[in-house]
Amino acid sequence: MQCETYRTTPDLIEVFTEAALRDPERAALVHEGQVLTYRRLHGLVTGLAERLGPRPGTIAVPATHTPQTVVAALGVLAAGGVYCPVDPAFPLSRQQDMASAAACRAIVATGMTLSPGLGLPTVVLDDPRPTAAIPEGAGGVGPAPDPEEPAYVLFTSGSTGRPKPVVTPRRAISASVHSLRELFALTPEDRVLQFASLNWDTSLEEIFPTLTAGATLVFADEAHSGSFPRFLRMVERERVSVLDLPTAFWHELVIHLAEEATALPDCVRLMVIGGEAVSPARLADWSRLGTGRIRLVNTYGCTETTLVTHAVDLHGPGAPVPGWDWDSGTRAPIGRALPHVVEDVGDRGELLIGGPALALGYRGMPRATEEAYAVVGGTRRFRTGDRVSRTPDGLLTHEGRLNDEIKIRGIRVDPGEVETHLAAHPSVNAVAVTGVTAAGRAALVAYVVPRPHTETGGLDIDLRTYLRERVPAHLVPSRITVVPQLVLTTSGKVDRKASHLRYATVNRSKETVDER
Repeated sequence: MQCETYRTTPDLIEVFTEAALRDPERAALVHEGQVLTYRRLHGLVTGLAERLGPRPGTIAVPATHTPQTVVAALGVLAAGGVYCPVDPAFPLSRQQDMASAAACRAIVATGMTLSPGLGLPTVVLDDPRPTAAIPEGAGGVGPAPDPEEPAYVLFTSGSTGRPKPVVTPRRAISASVHSLRELFALTPEDRVLQFASLNWDTSLEEIFPTLTAGATLVFADEAHSGSFPRFLRMVERERVSVLDLPTAFWHELVIHLAEEATALPDCVRLMVIGGEAVSPARLADWSRLGTGRIRLVNTYGCTETTLVTHAVDLHGPGAPVPGWDWDSGTRAPIGRALPHVVEDVGDRGELLIGGPALALGYRGMPRATEEAYAVVGGTRRFRTGDRVSRTPDGLLTHEGRLNDEIKIRGIRVDPGEVETHLAAHPSVNAVAVTGVTAAGRAALVAYVVPRPHTETGGLDIDLRTYLRERVPAHLVPSRITVVPQLVLTTSGKVDRKASHLRYATVNRSKETVDER
């Protein structure tokens, strides 16, 4: 199926500049009472671009919930460079893997820098003095960036144990942001909360549509306090009109609102959710909370297809009439393709996505790129690995995965990546990692077979420590159980699901399973 596609859109930085010129004194970024106007933001972006120089290559940026990260991202793009966010809290080995895989050439110091162990030159964000030169071959002055040139590099999970660098071109982010501004109906009067981790593409879904619409992006420390009362007070105090939340967080927020018989502040007009399946029970709760004035939009997308490709209003002014009966357990659809998206449903019901939002592929991984992309009618499509069905009115509903990937905290995880790291531990002989649902949340669990003569007491703790020194928190299983053996398929491969089923009923107060 092909929707309205390949609309010509101007470059993201051009649209941002136009927004800044329209109302230069409007608040662009707000953080704990500090306001950065569009005039000042544009000046900082331009200044950083000049210090980086034209075509500076891939630039690592410490990913933190601060305006400085946004300035750095825009500055890198304005210079014709490639933005690569890296969480400074990640283990050094992970930072090194990311910087190497993305071919980073420098770091922008945003008040917090990355590990000196990366060995990269640093460009200071707002230092007016000349900065150290970018390494030889960074590129000279040239024409405006081509739409096919890379805009940013983000990472997905891979079975090799190393992060897979997804390279997204400028035409992809420009087309996607254009569609999202329309989907969210953003105006300069909107105030959008920056909530998502700056490592993941959901943050770009918050940042770029907001700043190209001339609206205000709000940073607030209390957004991540872990307290819903504080979160709601912050939303009201900051007059936030648009919230873009992980579905799992929204589930918990709805439970809080229902149990406390309270409501969202009147300033909220749009609630965007996404990252995993929506609970019909929480949708039923939401519909009873007097939220009819608020658009509740469910979204779907992959890193390889740039932000959001499908969306649907589940409740509120934009929802179909009559609406869905969530009390009956009706599954929430993932929606229809956005205007810039080409979609097909292939063999076994797999959703294939094409159009201008397709990523270029995985940098330095031609085989993985070839496996992930199909050719349909002479054009590329990304194999999402998601099975879908279509309702008579054209909405898609998610029917499960065709591979073992799962979503943890809304982030796609290949269990093979965790298995590779655990298998490298000298005490581990074999390992199986799979996903489970606990307390309404997806979680990773691992089953490990120790090497002969290994002391198993405390091995689960040692393995968690070992992982935390190497991978981000979402790749550390919530439970590691030591077992005598794993279940194998008839071909001799580890059967993850069967191994889990064999040991899932074991007393959770024990981490070691004795062979009976």
